[in-house]
Amino acid sequence: MTHKGNITGTSTPRLILPVLVFLATVPSWSQPPSSSPSSTAEVNPPDLNLIVQCLEEVQHRDPAESRSYEVTREYKVFRGYDKQPTSEVMAQINFVPPDVKTYKITQVRGNSRGEKIVRELLERETESAKKGPGSEISRLNYDFVFLRQENFEVPEYVLRIVPKRKDKYLLRGQIWVDASTFHIRRIEGVPARSPSFWIKDIHITLQYAELGGMWVPVSFDAIATVRLLGQFTLAGLNIRSSEPASTATNRHAQ
Repeated sequence: MTHKGNITGTSTPRLILPVLVFLATVPSWSQPPSSSPSSTAEVNPPDLNLIVQCLEEVQHRDPAESRSYEVTREYKVFRGYDKQPTSEVMAQINFVPPDVKTYKITQVRGNSRGEKIVRELLERETESAKKGPGSEISRLNYDFVFLRQENFEVPEYVLRIVPKRKDKYLLRGQIWVDASTFHIRRIEGVPARSPSFWIKDIHITLQYAELGGMWVPVSFDAIATVRLLGQFTLAGLNIRSSEPASTATNRHAQ
């Protein structure tokens, strides 16, 4: 699975100092290896605290936290190793700041079990918004471990995230952080606590990208084991996004 997204840098005065200090401590990605004997020594990892501090700053200044928006998301649900989906579900997700997220199923095709799985995950997503800071990727909720550096499409830092408590709104897994903008580009993991009785276990992958000036999840993939029914794979993709007409009109009139 690949993760894609157009990166839009977030420039804020409070980020200037930590970013400058951070860049001064990290070797350049394009720096060629030295031919001296000392080049065999291990390079120290970048400052983990500075990485986390910068990603927290970027998250708190993302317009997605303070601007209303709505997203149309298409889900396809596959049972076991089937190549054709057993269910296709269309949903509309609305967010009104600071913490109200709602959803509406607008279309269902195929087996009703797929709709039940989608509803379960959308309930988790909308309830998580009400948790506010209690569900965000920050030092309030997680311990972080630096794992490695990658250069897949852009330079990224891969961090392990370890929940500080057993909470179904927190994930135990990994995040991929853009090394230039400190946006989280990918989250992958399992809930720290089972989201429901009938979903035995679930592995979630979120991909993020810029949409309308906001940094939001654009795809949602999950592999779930449902009690008595076996394994299901779910693939969700945002196919449309916009601001509610009233919000956009008011903002343009200012």
